[in-house]
Amino acid sequence: MSSDPEHAPNARLSRRGLLMGAAAGGAGLAMTGPAGAASTMGTADGKAMHSPSVVGDHGLQYDFYGKGPQAGIMTPPQRYVFFMTFDLTSSVPRDLQVLLARWSAAIAQMTKGETIGQVEPSRPNAAGFDTGEALGLGSAGLTVTVGMGPGVFSEARGLQDHRPPLLRPLKHLPSDALKPELTGGDLSLQACADDPQVAYHAVRDLARIAKDTGAAATRWTVMGFGRASAGKDQQTPRNLLGFKDGTRNVRGAEAFDRHVWVQGGADWQRHGTYQVVRKIQMHIENWDTDRISDQNAVFGRHKLSGAPLTGTQEFDTPDFARRGPDGAPVIPATAHIRLAAHENNGGVQILRRPFNYTDGINQFGLLDAGLLFISYQSDPAHFEMLQTKLGEADALNEYISHIGSGLFFVPPAPEEGSYIGEAMFRSA
Repeated sequence: MSSDPEHAPNARLSRRGLLMGAAAGGAGLAMTGPAGAASTMGTADGKAMHSPSVVGDHGLQYDFYGKGPQAGIMTPPQRYVFFMTFDLTSSVPRDLQVLLARWSAAIAQMTKGETIGQVEPSRPNAAGFDTGEALGLGSAGLTVTVGMGPGVFSEARGLQDHRPPLLRPLKHLPSDALKPELTGGDLSLQACADDPQVAYHAVRDLARIAKDTGAAATRWTVMGFGRASAGKDQQTPRNLLGFKDGTRNVRGAEAFDRHVWVQGGADWQRHGTYQVVRKIQMHIENWDTDRISDQNAVFGRHKLSGAPLTGTQEFDTPDFARRGPDGAPVIPATAHIRLAAHENNGGVQILRRPFNYTDGINQFGLLDAGLLFISYQSDPAHFEMLQTKLGEADALNEYISHIGSGLFFVPPAPEEGSYIGEAMFRSA
C-alpha cells in the first residue's frame, strides 16, 4: 500500500471533492437535476411501495436519492433483474469512495432515463461515455440497489469499526451445493426494470465504471425474468415449477419496519437491510414427470389457484392443524409452506423478491434454469433459521440445488448531493 498520506486507510475526502470527482473526474456524471426525495407509502390494501415520481410513456420512474430505504426493495417488483457482484481490487479507502460516488451519480441519471455521458465521445476510449444500448427506452421503472459485503469492512480500509453488526458470511446450510464462482462478493448491484435491456445497460455501465476506477472487478452475475408488470393489479408471479411465488410475502409499512429495516445501530445504517442472494437450480425435467397431486403436496398449495390445500382462494390462511379422513395432515409435514410459515417459526418473516433465470442447456442436455432468490431481512439469522429447516425436511429439495450465495448490507438511500455510504466514510 502507498505510504502517501492521502492513500492511508483512514484517509478522508471531502464531500465536495468526491462529488466534483464524480462529475468531472473522467466520468461525465453530473449530480445535478431536479431529483425529488424518494418516498414510501402504505396503500389501502396494506401493500407498501416506493411511489414513482413520474409515470411516462416508458413506464415508471423512481428516484434514487431520498431519505429512507433504497428503491428496489419496497418497490413493486419489475419484470426483469440483472444482478451482479464485485470483488474489491483496491484496499485504498478513497478508491471505494470514488466508486460509490460515481455509481450514485450514474444510477441517479439512469433511473431518470438519462445517459451517463456522451454516446459518441470526442476522445477515443474516453471514460464515462454511455454505451448507448438503452437509448430511446426511457427509464422503464429502473431501480438499482447497491449492497456491501463483509469484505468491504476490512482493517486495510480502516472500516472494520463500521461493519454492520450482523454482517458476516452465511453459515453452511443443509441445502448448500455452492459453486465458488457463484458465491460471495464485496459489492452487489440489483438492477430491476420493466425492460431487460434497460436493466442490462445499467449494470454494464456501472461495471465499466468499476473497472475505470480500478476499485472493483466483476465476480458473478444472473439475469432474471418473469415478474408481472408493476402496478396495483399485479398478480403473484409464478416460478419455473409453475407455482405462485410470494403469496404470503411481507406487506405494509409496519411489517417492513418489524421484519426488514434495521432500526438500531449507527445513523447511516438505519433503514438499511440485509440482502441474501441465492442462485437455486431447478431440476425441471424431474419435476415435469411428477403428478400434479404430488407437486401440490410438495408445496402445500394447488398449482392452478395458488390456494393452500386447506382453502379455495390464494390468500386463504393455511390451516396447518386440519387433518384428512385418514388422519394425516392435509398440508403434509414436509410441505414447503408449512416449513416456511411464520406461524411455525416464531413469527419470523423475510421479504422475498425472487426472479426466474435460465442459462440455456447444461452438459447433460437438460434445461439449466431456476430461481434467483433475493430476500431482505433485518437479521440474516432469520434466513439461516428458515433455510436450515427447509434444507433438512422440505420435499422440494428433491428438485432443487442451491448453487450460488451471497450476503450484503444494503445502506439507506443517499440524499441528493451525497452518495451511497457517505456518512460511513465521514465518521471513519
